[in-house]
Amino acid sequence: MSTDAPFRIVPLPAEPFAPLFALDDPELAARGARRMVADRQPGFPCRVSLVDAEVGEEVLLLPWEHHRSRSPYRASGPVFVRRGARPAAVAPGEIPAAMRARLFSLRAYDAAGDMSAAAIAGGHELETAIAGLFADPAVAFLHLHHAGRGCYACCVERVGPGDRTGASAAAPGPR
Repeated sequence: MSTDAPFRIVPLPAEPFAPLFALDDPELAARGARRMVADRQPGFPCRVSLVDAEVGEEVLLLPWEHHRSRSPYRASGPVFVRRGARPAAVAPGEIPAAMRARLFSLRAYDAAGDMSAAAIAGGHELETAIAGLFADPAVAFLHLHHAGRGCYACCVERVGPGDRTGASAAAPGPR
């Protein structure tokens, strides 16, 4: 897709997660998190780098408040983060390769944080599904979730004239 595409995939920031790798397992458990080692690939999709962890790589599985809203749709869910992950540099209109073979639930939100529409799409159909949801001018941003387990995957924001960004992607983070 061209660089003038009307959307951008937004990874989670790395900063909130980096200090958590220094915690021991009981400290992580007290935060509802756990340390794991990837034992298959694909299988541990990092929400910061937007790539799957390599076999043997350390990851954290932890809760993330991905939709900080004063609406009934406020939400958090589990995410994987790789040790040392850096935020993916995703160009407008680009779908990261690790997302292509997965099935997603797309949730469309208005500026007040209320869900206004939803769809299911495979990774190879994401551009079409995203465009379809963004065709409604009231849709401010999207959240993608892995359809099978329901885990948060990423935020999708509009780009170009009249941008409305998915500010909920920058929620306060793990506790």
